[in-house]
Amino acid sequence: MYRLTVREHIMIAHSFRGDVFGPAQRLHGATYLVDVTFMRPELDSDNLVVDIGLAGEQLRQILAPLNYSNLDEQPELAGENTTTEFLAGHIFRRMAAAIRDGHLGPQARGLTRMGVTLHESHIAWASYEADLHAPGANA
Repeated sequence: MYRLTVREHIMIAHSFRGDVFGPAQRLHGATYLVDVTFMRPELDSDNLVVDIGLAGEQLRQILAPLNYSNLDEQPELAGENTTTEFLAGHIFRRMAAAIRDGHLGPQARGLTRMGVTLHESHIAWASYEADLHAPGANA
């Protein structure tokens, strides 16, 4: 399986509901390194997994509404505990939609799997990975 990863970062604020979160129930901030890994069994006719420029630009566009924002105030995230795990799935679904809509070019149709990892710190991170044609990949 061939893989290509692009990386970006975001700075967010959020709070959680539920005693399990302890002090994180209060508003706090996080800076995430966001990695999106695209996978396919064979390279395309140009020997690429996906166009790295288009992939990086699409990731920046997907992250832009989240960057420097309070996720508690984002209408599309209302009522959610925006954990690192949840955000990995959220970003995955947005990128899967971008692939389906052709924003990563026609060669991206050959992608079969993708993973999104949010690095919360140097000792903790969370990921979501799935086949791109699986039910969970839908936006």
